[in-house]
Amino acid sequence: MKIGYARVSTEDQNLDLQMDALNKAGCEKIFTDHGVSGISVNRTGLAQALTTVGAGDVLVVWKLDRLGRSLSFLIGLIEKLRNDRAGFESLSDGINTTSAGGKLVFHIMGALAEFERALISERSRAGMQAARKRGKHLGRPVKLNREQINHAVKMVGEGQETVSGMAELLKVDRTTLHRALKRKTKTTNRNVRIEDSIEEGRAAKLDWG
Repeated sequence: MKIGYARVSTEDQNLDLQMDALNKAGCEKIFTDHGVSGISVNRTGLAQALTTVGAGDVLVVWKLDRLGRSLSFLIGLIEKLRNDRAGFESLSDGINTTSAGGKLVFHIMGALAEFERALISERSRAGMQAARKRGKHLGRPVKLNREQINHAVKMVGEGQETVSGMAELLKVDRTTLHRALKRKTKTTNRNVRIEDSIEEGRAAKLDWG
Protein backbone atom coordinates (compact mmCIF):
# COMPACT_ATOMS: atom_id res chain seq x y z
CA MET A 1 0.00 0.00 0.00
CA LYS A 2 1.18 3.52 -0.83
CA ILE A 3 0.80 6.07 1.97
CA GLY A 4 1.19 9.75 1.12
CA TYR A 5 2.46 12.63 3.20
CA ALA A 6 2.06 16.34 2.33
CA ARG A 7 3.17 19.49 4.15
CA VAL A 8 3.11 23.27 3.74
CA SER A 9 5.02 25.70 5.94
CA THR A 10 2.54 28.58 6.22
CA GLU A 11 -1.18 28.88 6.77
CA ASP A 12 -1.77 30.79 3.51
CA GLN A 13 -0.33 27.97 1.38
CA ASN A 14 -2.51 25.10 0.17
CA LEU A 15 -1.90 21.40 -0.30
CA ASP A 16 -3.76 20.99 -3.61
CA LEU A 17 -0.69 20.44 -5.83
CA GLN A 18 0.77 17.82 -3.50
CA MET A 19 -2.57 16.10 -2.93
CA ASP A 20 -3.18 15.81 -6.70
CA ALA A 21 0.28 14.31 -7.25
CA LEU A 22 -0.09 11.83 -4.38
CA ASN A 23 -3.54 10.73 -5.51
CA LYS A 24 -2.26 10.29 -9.07
CA ALA A 25 0.62 8.15 -7.70
CA GLY A 26 -1.95 5.78 -6.20
CA CYS A 27 -1.75 6.66 -2.50
CA GLU A 28 -4.58 5.01 -0.60
CA LYS A 29 -4.09 7.14 2.52
CA ILE A 30 -2.67 10.66 2.76
CA PHE A 31 -1.61 12.45 5.95
CA THR A 32 -0.92 16.18 6.08
CA ASP A 33 0.69 18.94 8.15
CA HIS A 34 -0.51 22.48 7.46
CA GLY A 35 1.49 25.53 8.54
CA VAL A 36 4.34 23.44 9.99
CA SER A 37 8.04 24.04 9.29
CA GLY A 38 10.15 21.26 7.82
CA ILE A 39 12.69 21.88 10.58
CA SER A 40 10.17 20.76 13.20
CA VAL A 41 10.69 17.13 14.22
CA ASN A 42 7.35 16.79 16.05
CA ARG A 43 4.66 16.78 13.36
CA THR A 44 1.26 15.19 13.90
CA GLY A 45 0.65 14.27 10.28
CA LEU A 46 4.11 12.79 9.77
CA ALA A 47 3.83 10.81 13.00
CA GLN A 48 0.50 9.37 11.86
CA ALA A 49 1.94 8.47 8.45
CA LEU A 50 4.94 6.69 9.98
CA THR A 51 2.68 4.81 12.38
CA THR A 52 0.49 3.65 9.49
CA VAL A 53 3.36 2.49 7.26
CA GLY A 54 4.10 -1.20 7.73
CA ALA A 55 6.22 -3.89 6.10
CA GLY A 56 5.80 -3.81 2.34
CA ASP A 57 4.23 -0.34 2.32
CA VAL A 58 5.75 2.75 0.64
CA LEU A 59 5.77 6.27 2.09
CA VAL A 60 5.31 8.75 -0.76
CA VAL A 61 5.95 12.51 -0.84
CA TRP A 62 5.63 15.03 -3.66
CA LYS A 63 9.14 16.39 -3.03
CA LEU A 64 11.95 15.48 -0.65
CA ASP A 65 11.88 18.81 1.22
CA ARG A 66 8.22 18.16 2.17
CA LEU A 67 9.53 15.43 4.43
CA GLY A 68 12.18 17.56 6.16
CA ARG A 69 14.88 20.20 5.81
CA SER A 70 17.67 18.39 7.66
CA LEU A 71 19.77 15.88 5.75
CA SER A 72 20.55 13.87 8.88
CA PHE A 73 16.82 13.78 9.77
CA LEU A 74 15.94 12.52 6.28
CA ILE A 75 18.58 9.81 6.42
CA GLY A 76 17.42 8.70 9.87
CA LEU A 77 13.82 8.56 8.74
CA ILE A 78 14.64 6.52 5.63
CA GLU A 79 16.73 4.15 7.76
CA LYS A 80 13.70 3.67 10.03
CA LEU A 81 11.53 2.81 7.04
CA ARG A 82 14.16 0.38 5.81
CA ASN A 83 14.35 -1.30 9.21
CA ASP A 84 10.55 -1.58 9.17
CA ARG A 85 10.88 -3.21 5.72
CA ALA A 86 8.98 -0.32 4.13
CA GLY A 87 9.93 1.77 1.11
CA PHE A 88 10.13 5.48 0.30
CA GLU A 89 9.36 7.44 -2.85
CA SER A 90 9.81 11.11 -3.73
CA LEU A 91 7.84 11.87 -6.91
CA SER A 92 9.56 15.08 -8.07
CA ASP A 93 13.07 13.90 -7.22
CA GLY A 94 12.71 10.53 -8.93
CA ILE A 95 13.79 8.69 -5.78
CA ASN A 96 12.39 5.27 -5.03
CA THR A 97 14.16 3.12 -2.46
CA THR A 98 12.49 0.00 -3.80
CA SER A 99 14.73 0.35 -6.89
CA ALA A 100 18.49 -0.17 -7.09
CA GLY A 101 19.07 3.45 -8.21
CA GLY A 102 17.06 4.86 -5.30
CA LYS A 103 19.03 2.84 -2.76
CA LEU A 104 22.29 4.13 -4.27
CA VAL A 105 21.13 7.75 -3.93
CA PHE A 106 20.47 7.31 -0.22
CA HIS A 107 23.78 5.55 0.36
CA ILE A 108 25.44 8.67 -1.08
CA MET A 109 23.24 10.98 1.00
CA GLY A 110 24.12 8.98 4.11
CA ALA A 111 27.82 9.45 3.41
CA LEU A 112 27.27 13.20 2.91
CA ALA A 113 25.36 13.43 6.21
CA GLU A 114 28.24 11.74 8.03
CA PHE A 115 30.69 14.10 6.33
CA GLU A 116 28.56 17.09 7.41
CA ARG A 117 28.55 15.92 11.05
CA ALA A 118 32.34 15.47 10.98
CA LEU A 119 32.82 19.01 9.61
CA ILE A 120 30.58 20.53 12.30
CA SER A 121 32.47 18.66 15.03
CA GLU A 122 35.83 19.74 13.60
CA ARG A 123 34.75 23.39 13.38
CA SER A 124 33.47 23.28 16.97
CA ARG A 125 36.77 21.90 18.28
CA ALA A 126 38.78 24.47 16.30
CA GLY A 127 36.58 27.27 17.64
CA MET A 128 37.03 26.13 21.26
CA GLN A 129 40.81 25.87 20.85
CA ALA A 130 40.96 29.38 19.36
CA ALA A 131 38.83 30.72 22.22
CA ARG A 132 41.10 29.12 24.83
CA LYS A 133 44.19 30.66 23.20
CA ARG A 134 42.54 34.08 23.46
CA GLY A 135 41.85 33.41 27.13
CA LYS A 136 38.12 33.33 26.64
CA HIS A 137 36.06 31.50 29.26
CA LEU A 138 34.12 28.52 27.88
CA GLY A 139 30.88 27.27 29.39
CA ARG A 140 28.43 29.18 31.56
CA PRO A 141 29.23 32.83 32.35
CA VAL A 142 30.99 33.31 35.67
CA LYS A 143 28.59 35.08 38.05
CA LEU A 144 31.11 35.79 40.81
CA ASN A 145 34.73 36.89 40.39
CA ARG A 146 37.62 35.92 42.66
CA GLU A 147 37.49 39.13 44.73
CA GLN A 148 33.78 38.69 45.45
CA ILE A 149 34.25 35.06 46.50
CA ASN A 150 37.20 35.94 48.77
CA HIS A 151 35.18 38.74 50.36
CA ALA A 152 32.23 36.38 50.89
CA VAL A 153 34.51 33.78 52.50
CA LYS A 154 35.86 36.42 54.90
CA MET A 155 32.46 37.85 55.82
CA VAL A 156 30.76 34.49 56.31
CA GLY A 157 33.80 32.94 58.03
CA GLU A 158 34.00 35.77 60.55
CA GLY A 159 30.26 35.59 61.20
CA GLN A 160 29.62 39.10 59.91
CA GLU A 161 27.18 37.86 57.29
CA THR A 162 25.16 34.74 56.50
CA VAL A 163 25.35 32.97 53.14
CA SER A 164 21.85 34.21 52.31
CA GLY A 165 22.77 37.77 53.31
CA MET A 166 25.92 37.75 51.17
CA ALA A 167 24.05 36.26 48.23
CA GLU A 168 21.55 39.13 48.44
CA LEU A 169 24.35 41.71 48.61
CA LEU A 170 26.12 40.17 45.61
CA LYS A 171 22.81 39.81 43.73
CA VAL A 172 23.17 36.09 43.06
CA ASP A 173 21.18 33.04 44.04
CA ARG A 174 22.02 31.54 47.44
CA THR A 175 22.83 28.19 45.78
CA THR A 176 25.31 29.88 43.43
CA LEU A 177 27.19 31.47 46.32
CA HIS A 178 27.08 28.28 48.36
CA ARG A 179 28.69 26.31 45.50
CA ALA A 180 31.35 28.99 45.05
CA LEU A 181 32.19 28.95 48.78
CA LYS A 182 32.32 25.16 48.76
CA ARG A 183 34.76 25.13 45.82
CA LYS A 184 36.88 27.80 47.52
CA THR A 185 36.99 25.80 50.76
CA LYS A 186 38.07 22.63 48.93
CA THR A 187 40.82 24.53 47.09
CA THR A 188 42.02 26.16 50.31
CA ASN A 189 42.08 22.85 52.19
CA ARG A 190 43.99 21.21 49.34
CA ASN A 191 46.57 24.01 49.31
CA VAL A 192 46.95 23.73 53.09
CA ARG A 193 47.56 19.96 52.81
CA ILE A 194 50.19 20.57 50.10
CA GLU A 195 51.93 23.20 52.23
CA ASP A 196 51.85 20.87 55.25
CA SER A 197 53.41 18.09 53.16
CA ILE A 198 56.17 20.44 51.99
CA GLU A 199 56.89 21.51 55.56
CA GLU A 200 56.94 17.88 56.72
CA GLY A 201 59.36 17.06 53.92
CA ARG A 202 61.63 19.91 54.91
CA ALA A 203 61.53 18.84 58.55
CA ALA A 204 62.35 15.27 57.64
CA LYS A 205 65.26 16.42 55.51
CA LEU A 206 66.63 18.47 58.42
CA ASP A 207 66.29 15.49 60.77
CA TRP A 208 68.21 13.24 58.37
CA GLY A 209 70.67 15.98 57.46
